[in-house]
Amino acid sequence: MKKLIKKAFIATLPVLTGYLVLGFGFGIILRSTGFSVLMAFAMSLFIYAGSMQYVAIDLFTGGASYLTVALTTLMVNARHLFYGISMLDKYRGTGAKKAYLMYTLTDETYSLVCGELSGVQETDRSLYYLLVSLMDHIYWVTGSVLGAIAGGVLPFSTEGIDFALTALFLTVFTEQWLSARDRRPALIGVAASALCLVIFGSESFLIPAMLVIALTLTVIKEAKP
Repeated sequence: MKKLIKKAFIATLPVLTGYLVLGFGFGIILRSTGFSVLMAFAMSLFIYAGSMQYVAIDLFTGGASYLTVALTTLMVNARHLFYGISMLDKYRGTGAKKAYLMYTLTDETYSLVCGELSGVQETDRSLYYLLVSLMDHIYWVTGSVLGAIAGGVLPFSTEGIDFALTALFLTVFTEQWLSARDRRPALIGVAASALCLVIFGSESFLIPAMLVIALTLTVIKEAKP
């Protein structure tokens, strides 16, 4: 058990540094708009979606309707539908852990559990998935709460802090690119996103890009001998 905890902690160290910074930024911005530390804690515990939480601040302060909130959430988090489909085999047989594993499947957690797990026994994998998911969740909540606390004590400009989200995505992508043996999925993802961005624009490219990526990867998988 101790070895498994250590392995999960080492694997999640990049996420730890990213989530603390990103969560800290979210907490600061949320507090600067008048919300409490408790709100930062609740959003990070129950919503647990970095990009959506940043967007939610604008929705809250802008008086958005419930329909707008629902559609925006669907658009921002649509990619998780494809993440979930690709994890069906890995999470099969995880028992009572499955609900939490599904709930905590963020971009960064997905990148850590979707690959080959060298050094982890088959019988320990469901527990390893749980440890990675739980640690990442704790990192995010901790960063958000610390940021909210700091935001209420230290007065400073929050301009540019939300770029931390983009920086974290780039860090995870770079790490996966350097460690992956097959880089075709990454190239397909970049190409499909760029193409859909040009065709559909920055407001509407996400779902078409995800569909193109999923379809292309499915065709490639079926074409393998």
